[in-house]
Amino acid sequence: MAENDILKGKKILAVDDESDVLDTLKEMLDECDMETADTYEFAKELLESRVYDAAILDIMGVRGFDLLKIALKKKIPALMLTAHGLNPENLVDSVKLGAKSYIPKDKISDIDFYLKEILIAREKGIEKSGNWFARLGSYFDDRFGHGWKNKDKKFWKEFDETYKVSKDELQRIL
Repeated sequence: MAENDILKGKKILAVDDESDVLDTLKEMLDECDMETADTYEFAKELLESRVYDAAILDIMGVRGFDLLKIALKKKIPALMLTAHGLNPENLVDSVKLGAKSYIPKDKISDIDFYLKEILIAREKGIEKSGNWFARLGSYFDDRFGHGWKNKDKKFWKEFDETYKVSKDELQRIL
């Protein structure tokens, strides 16, 4: 399947307590079969009763980390999308819990790219999730300040060794 077609018909759950964010996601991902939830309870019900190709989860307001755990139990790859929860601790926690990417809401205009990357990697059997970070590393450096990764050096060393996509894997994704 060509990269341009990868989103067509994919069943995606988007969860956010802000209706304008959900509307934006539906508009931007109009080729997908989108379902939305604006509460933890409704999102939990949907995750437990339906099958999705991927989930886009806010962190704050909808208990995004709890939803991430449910999604992962059902083998649904999840992308964390956040504004109020945008900090180094939540980034690290998202990755440790198994999120495939951690995207700031002010980068929502690129959401289709990050979602495509997750779906293509999954389709090709690549479970690593570090390529998104290569694209957003300088953003996080600017946002969190110089040396922000020093607080959790062990994690970042493991991240580089474990999650970074190799050139061969990157070529398979692209």
